[in-house]
Amino acid sequence: MLPDRVFFDALADAAKGETLPRFRTGISVVNKLAGGFDPVTEGDRAAETAIRALIEERFPEHGILGEEHESIGLDREHVWVIDPIDGTRAFISGLPVWGTLIGFRSNGRATMGMMDQPFTGERYFADGSQSWYSGPDGERQISVRDCGSLSDAILFTTSPHIFQGEDLKRYRSVEEKVRLFRYGCDCYAYALLAAGHVDLVVENSLQPYDVGALIPIIEQAGGIITTWDGGRPENGGNIIAAGSRAVYEQAMALLAGR
Repeated sequence: MLPDRVFFDALADAAKGETLPRFRTGISVVNKLAGGFDPVTEGDRAAETAIRALIEERFPEHGILGEEHESIGLDREHVWVIDPIDGTRAFISGLPVWGTLIGFRSNGRATMGMMDQPFTGERYFADGSQSWYSGPDGERQISVRDCGSLSDAILFTTSPHIFQGEDLKRYRSVEEKVRLFRYGCDCYAYALLAAGHVDLVVENSLQPYDVGALIPIIEQAGGIITTWDGGRPENGGNIIAAGSRAVYEQAMALLAGR
């Protein structure tokens, strides 16, 4: 038995019960990285615990890959991929562009997913064939847009500071060709791409839980998401997402150094 929209909503609601009461409250932050800053809050851990409890009760045979707690059953047919707060830096800064990511894989392929932004009341959901938006302005099926070419594209990335060395050089070669670029939206940028508001997202060094829920949302909205070498994105790494084939190919040529 596979999960449905009702169950995804229940998972998002459970996480919301842990994250939203802690948002903009000055909660304590723990740094996970000795040589830099990789923040985690009690909201991250509590939200993932709440999601896991429901999955383990309803689908005990499924595996779970999560950011904050130990992964289990990654060799199973069905695996959940969870990032309880994608964009913790935004979360602790009071910026409502973080989200709860709940992805679902079957036989290694991302097939369903939800991005929930509880403060704005927006949810983006891929049901296995189509992508949907629900929020303050109603519910509707969403699809990417075709802006025509890279020179007309709106590009998002979390920050140019995530790139180093040759990756930074290649990212900058894309950024200098687009019409507009913006920083700092984490998972929200991918949701905006799926809904046809932006055209390109380029990032690097992502983890599987950073993209697991977003892959089906983009693909089932008609978009493209791969690694910089054109491979499947389920395992993370250097990631490109685009709303049209033309923009994707033009950006990929630059990212490949061609």
